[in-house]
Amino acid sequence: MDITNLTGSVVALVTPFREDGSVDFEALERLVDFHLENGTDAILVLGTTGESSTMTDAEDYAVAECVIERVAGRIPVIGGAGSNATEESLNKSLGLQKRGIDGLLLITPYYNKSNEEGIYRHFTTVLDKVDVPCILYNIPGRTGCSISEKNVARLSRHANVCGIKEASGNIAYATTVARYLSDDFRMYSGNDDMVVPILSLGGSGVISVWANVAPKDTHDMVAAWLAGDHEAALALQLDNLDLIHALFCEVNPIPVKVALAEMGLITEVYRQPLWPMAAANRERLVDALKGAGLIG
Repeated sequence: MDITNLTGSVVALVTPFREDGSVDFEALERLVDFHLENGTDAILVLGTTGESSTMTDAEDYAVAECVIERVAGRIPVIGGAGSNATEESLNKSLGLQKRGIDGLLLITPYYNKSNEEGIYRHFTTVLDKVDVPCILYNIPGRTGCSISEKNVARLSRHANVCGIKEASGNIAYATTVARYLSDDFRMYSGNDDMVVPILSLGGSGVISVWANVAPKDTHDMVAAWLAGDHEAALALQLDNLDLIHALFCEVNPIPVKVALAEMGLITEVYRQPLWPMAAANRERLVDALKGAGLIG
């Protein structure tokens, strides 16, 4: 499916694991069905929330194939192909493309960080060789580096770039990036507590952790804004802040996996170095889930 005009809620899907640490493909299929039934507009696999950094290439490809097959063309499937090694990002991108992915999410080179020209070429090395649309991913809190305004301007003109996931949490940066938006270059909020502000700058949607547990509200919020009902969109944003903040009271994706386990959708299993939540934070999250009507 074509993602070049994608709008709405894109769930940054968790990867469910069994007690033995292996991928739980039955639970993964249940999650896909949950999103198809509740209005999610696209699915992102193998992102930060999907714990791809702890998975093998074989597992990555198996997860992508499972989701693509289950979705069966009903909504787009995007694959995270990020790496701090440019050649690894390219190889993973080509591998996902071969398996039928609809688009790619490309992150800045974390840890080694690089300089401005190196970051530009990190992206263009992939962009020049793939045949599917790509979304840039700016999240300096995770990677230690940002996509400069100059690089956004240059990369936004590349034929294989269709947007940016903006997760800096810096509204001033997002405002600067908004100057380059067009029908060919869209912006998606990467922060669940800033979706409406990003939409107000011309954004097209959100790539969301919150959507894992509340897909309908996330979809409805974006849909309301894009339809011109700004009051309804803002109400959904503000009414869900307690839950959104609870989902980030510890490092993602620990809380969202707890939430999904509380909802009976997955088993609460992580891969190290992730570790179960502190008791006080777990209580806070459970209370927020109850307040949102997601559990009894």
